[in-house]
Amino acid sequence: MGSILNPLYTAVSWVMITFHDLLAFTNNEDLQWSVGIIALVIVIRIILIPLFVKQIKSQRALTALAPHMKEIQKKYKDDRQKQSEEMMKLYKEHKTNPLASCFPILAQAPIFFALFTVLNGISQNRPHGLLKGEYLLSAQGANFFGAPLSGTFLGSSDATTKLVTVILIIFMSATTFTTQRQLMVKGMPKMDSSNNMMLQQQKIMLYLFPVIFAVTGVNFPIGVLIYWSTTNLWTWGQQFYVIKRNPTPGSPAYEELQKKKAAKGLIDDKNEGPSGDTIVENPNEQTGQRKQPKKKKKKRK
Repeated sequence: MGSILNPLYTAVSWVMITFHDLLAFTNNEDLQWSVGIIALVIVIRIILIPLFVKQIKSQRALTALAPHMKEIQKKYKDDRQKQSEEMMKLYKEHKTNPLASCFPILAQAPIFFALFTVLNGISQNRPHGLLKGEYLLSAQGANFFGAPLSGTFLGSSDATTKLVTVILIIFMSATTFTTQRQLMVKGMPKMDSSNNMMLQQQKIMLYLFPVIFAVTGVNFPIGVLIYWSTTNLWTWGQQFYVIKRNPTPGSPAYEELQKKKAAKGLIDDKNEGPSGDTIVENPNEQTGQRKQPKKKKKKRK
């Protein structure tokens, strides 16, 4: 297992060390290693932007297919196998994947595990990747608000470590909940809640993921909690931008955007100039009068 993940250990530790060295002018080891972990998040999330775009497209395709999915469920309610076959045909026909929404999380899972192993190795004096020698000693002494980066809630008796861990777990759970709620309230079209699998899945994710973070977070090193808190914050901001700028058709955010565009359209229809004055191109057209052609005067001999 270790040999398979060695390239990941090397990549994770390389990013951390690179940003650690870039901030050497600060002479602050705590800041250097903490920023190294945050930089790792930024690098990974930039790489994952194409997957995020695919996730958005898939979610919107599934939303558009919701009425057809409901018809299939109703038609084959007594035949689960036939229902599944028809669903797969529908997905294939429209070139969408119901699992696409999980791709960014699944793609981060190996990185998450590699970071966990690297940080866990710091406390156990078992270096992984490039985190060896002086870098290992430096990382072992690095703290985040007084708590060691490799420290865990269950593995430490230090009150500061436990407090920092609890605060990070609460932040992780809160950002996960608000991100999912933001999607459901603003980013999704209004759907019939009766027998709607997609809506039920979203509700499960709304409450299940924060609980999972809260329960499992006590086993994670503080450095991993920093990573996951940062990536949650990135997800929230990224989703907020998409919902505001390019919302799903039929969603409350889309309706708000259309109202704003309509309001701007009314202003444009008045032909207002930069100063706010109404521009009148032809006064006769404003009053409804027809402009009479000028008669040529005959010259007297």
